[in-house]
Amino acid sequence: MKELTINHLKIRIFENRSLMGTAAAMELSRRVHVLLDSKEYVNIIFAAAPSQNEFLSALSDLETDWSRINAFHMDEYIGLDNDAPQGFGNFLRERLFAIHPFREIHYLNGQATDLQQECSRYAGLLVKYPADMVCLGIGENTHLAFNDPQVADFNDPEIVKVVELDETCRWQQVHEGCFGHIGQVPTHALTITIPVLFKTPYASVVVPGEHKATAIYHTLYSEIGELYPSTILRKHENALLFIDEQSAAYIKP
Repeated sequence: MKELTINHLKIRIFENRSLMGTAAAMELSRRVHVLLDSKEYVNIIFAAAPSQNEFLSALSDLETDWSRINAFHMDEYIGLDNDAPQGFGNFLRERLFAIHPFREIHYLNGQATDLQQECSRYAGLLVKYPADMVCLGIGENTHLAFNDPQVADFNDPEIVKVVELDETCRWQQVHEGCFGHIGQVPTHALTITIPVLFKTPYASVVVPGEHKATAIYHTLYSEIGELYPSTILRKHENALLFIDEQSAAYIKP
């Protein structure tokens, strides 16, 4: 493992995805144990994407008091069928939520008739249960959750909002094998906004693979701003970025 720090962001580079995922899971589990010494329960927001597979698998192998964890997910497509495997709630249910006895699990409903009401409902839950930890990925266009560059707002007054997905984001879903062609990828989604994610006390950011190398470069070296949303992680006081050698390909020596 190699380590470096850029601004406030701590980066750990691993030889492969498996080692990366295991390390991220062990660190999150350690922090959960520490928090549960002083809190009744812990609130965690999870990302859903193939980039999280190794992390989620390793997390399930660790001893954790799931009955004291409230779980959220950070975004959801609008308009997919309830049982669509691409749905982020379904993704997390299969890999994590249905495996362990969580205290509470709160799903974003991308099939809601009134989407603004759904945003308000989920926002209320996040106010009631402020996140202690967030498990993030970074998109090919450097998005955090579904805050693509054209909708990202570091001072967003909303907690949850409806967004239109940009083409790079939608093509990423095809590249990762989630959809057969771009015509199948929804054009809109619900997302937790950047200020909510950024204000979460601990951020675990897991980003493997060669398709993410450019995004990691911009995250670490581009000017901090909404053009590259993930650059805000460099200002987070307690964020850890876990990457593999492929996604670290353009890191400066």
